[in-house]
Amino acid sequence: MTARPGPLTAAPPCASYEDLVDRVLDGAFGPDPRTQRIAVAFTTRQAVRHDGRSGGYRNEVLSLRLGEAVGSCAVEPGALPDEAIDDCVGADVARLLRHELTPVRIAALDAYLLRTLPHTSPASGAHPQPLAAGSSLEKSRARAEAVTGLLGPAPGQTVLVVGVVNSLLEALRSRGLGYVACDLKGGTTEWGEPVVTDALAQLDRCDAVLASGMTLGNGSFEPLREHALRHGKPLVMFAQTGSAILPRFLGAGVSAVCAEPYPFFWLDGGPGLIHCYGGSA
Repeated sequence: MTARPGPLTAAPPCASYEDLVDRVLDGAFGPDPRTQRIAVAFTTRQAVRHDGRSGGYRNEVLSLRLGEAVGSCAVEPGALPDEAIDDCVGADVARLLRHELTPVRIAALDAYLLRTLPHTSPASGAHPQPLAAGSSLEKSRARAEAVTGLLGPAPGQTVLVVGVVNSLLEALRSRGLGYVACDLKGGTTEWGEPVVTDALAQLDRCDAVLASGMTLGNGSFEPLREHALRHGKPLVMFAQTGSAILPRFLGAGVSAVCAEPYPFFWLDGGPGLIHCYGGSA
């Protein structure tokens, strides 16, 4: 019988995503990833339109199971080839960390870190926050309150929101914070505000950044992190994608993380749990 990896003491922050991968491959976070094999790979597809909201959206997520841990990376709906799942099943984590598809690399790294340093471990430094049972909209709003509570800006300041979630914008409005809404899909917010598509072009006009873990998958996380580090701006990540990856950058540009591993709040109406790292509170 293979022994389950025990939790590690939280390591120093990583200098970059590649630095984190190199450290994992060197065994800095636990057992050799060449000895850790993915047992299950699956995708979750969702379409949603909340009561009282004028629009809806779709989500698709690749998830990989390593022991009791499930690592995840969101993808654009329909973009993940079917053979990606077959590539992952039975493969060792080290090989998947160098896979040609970014979502596979991220989901594998997330699964490995969730197993070696779970959010529930005292060594992780996370503060668990329950989500009460309720509708998808109720749980979305509860999560939004937790996420925006990690920000430091005062009323009147402006937050760049990368990855538009209307519940997050609603929570920012209730706190008297301005925002610039950014999403690769463009369009408008629930309140008819334009959604810009180039987050990096908006950084200089904002006092803080609130970004989705999906930025790991589209390549914009590192520029956001570097800007926050260079200018001393708060960068708060809300992470279903890479929930175990992003806490590794606390103190290296990331100021707080709201981590939500699979299963996500939109999958179950029962009580749930998110894990908060850092923040102003």
